[in-house]
Amino acid sequence: MIAMADTAPAPKGTITSRGVGCLDDVASACAAAEAAFPVYRQTDSEQRAVFLECIAEKIVALGEPLIDVVMRESGLPRARLEGERGRTVGQLRLFAEELRSGRWQGIRVDPALPDRTPLPRPDLRMRKIPVGPVAVFGASNFPLAFSTAGGDTASALAAGCPVIVKGHPAHPETSLLVAGVVEAAVKACDLPDGVFSHIAGPGNAVGEALVSDPRIAAVGFTGSRAGGLAILKRAQVRPVPIPVYAEMSSINPVILLPNILDERAAALGTEFVASLTMGAGQFCTNPGLVVAVDGPGLDDFIAAAISAMVGVEAAPMLSEGISEAYRRGVEALAARSDVRTIARGRTGEGPRSYPAALFSTDAASFLADATLGDEVFGATSLIVRCRDESDLAAVLVALEGQLTATLHMAETDLSLAARLMPVLELKAGRILVNGWPTGVEVSHAMVHGGPYPASSDARSTSVGSLAIDRFLRPVCYQNLPEALLPREAGWSSDLRR
Repeated sequence: MIAMADTAPAPKGTITSRGVGCLDDVASACAAAEAAFPVYRQTDSEQRAVFLECIAEKIVALGEPLIDVVMRESGLPRARLEGERGRTVGQLRLFAEELRSGRWQGIRVDPALPDRTPLPRPDLRMRKIPVGPVAVFGASNFPLAFSTAGGDTASALAAGCPVIVKGHPAHPETSLLVAGVVEAAVKACDLPDGVFSHIAGPGNAVGEALVSDPRIAAVGFTGSRAGGLAILKRAQVRPVPIPVYAEMSSINPVILLPNILDERAAALGTEFVASLTMGAGQFCTNPGLVVAVDGPGLDDFIAAAISAMVGVEAAPMLSEGISEAYRRGVEALAARSDVRTIARGRTGEGPRSYPAALFSTDAASFLADATLGDEVFGATSLIVRCRDESDLAAVLVALEGQLTATLHMAETDLSLAARLMPVLELKAGRILVNGWPTGVEVSHAMVHGGPYPASSDARSTSVGSLAIDRFLRPVCYQNLPEALLPREAGWSSDLRR
């Protein structure tokens, strides 16, 4: 089911509205998802794996016209979007692999112990089942990999949950093209129509209605903290509250330890700017904070970063709204008396292009004002100069929850790194050493989440096969006769825990 609000023009060559109002579309899509759920949740792993692979194949079959549309709507370069298409297809196939492995069911078996004293133990078996229809909000910064057929959609469909996507208004034609592919896969795999729906239209009313609908069982969201918190609040005040898996904000601290600065400060400065300005800084893992002990090594790092940044021309941002918010954030930092402007990039062409910016402050100022740790979404970062290791540790303790934390270290920094690790584990979902946080591997071990406000539930991830757990819940079966046990689970006492 693909629907558009009457206020949104239909892109040429896409599936258009059924001619009803946007809020009616929400009710219709939720009713269809509710009707489809009893059938879809009973499909076996192989059926759902084939379905996900069918979506992947149909996305690939769209070919270059899809890339052309996304380029036009997002301003992102071809190479980046070709990579993102590969990631989108790859994560669909990863979930197909996860389904076939059977791991997703989380089966546990405690065989009966009738002779145990003082009390016998009943036969206990546990597996995970889908929660129900899921609402997914498409993201602006990943028009393919975090949107209509992105990770939230793929993991929910893999779990056996129907999905209703609220398309992002920044790339409406892209969303509709991909939605058409998913709908075609639903038909090709002979699944109920309500397994997938796509609703397009500007404004907040559609999203609010979707989250409030009693037939929705969970929500996946990637976007601003304000947007995520609004969805979370609405989900919590429902008569039956539901979980919201929202990825919201992160400044992804990069910690430069003293000895690595002695060894390769200039190289790190250049690499840092490359990571910071990639994609106009519009990544949720963008390195928005650098923390280091003051000294000649940090001076060399900053000099190299300045040299690299002044040569970077601003790229168009994803939308006017994102560009304007970035401009306001940069200008607010530049106006502060406790913050020094270190470097600006080159002005780009077009109204959505605003140059990269690099700032610095001292640890005392950072610790005195929590707003210095707020995310500015775009190619800007703040360097915090610390007097000593004690200052450095205090800054890390003061940070909010993050998606990532990065340590750049030499072997001789190992003892200091070990002292910082307990703090970093409590602050971030992913800890890197001698790398850069931009670039998220889609794999079984990846965690793309973190303590609030990086995400609304620190126990989850929105990337990797573990993402399926967000849309499953455990059920225990006690003393059930063989005829009543779910057949697909493949129960075995070898799986006892």
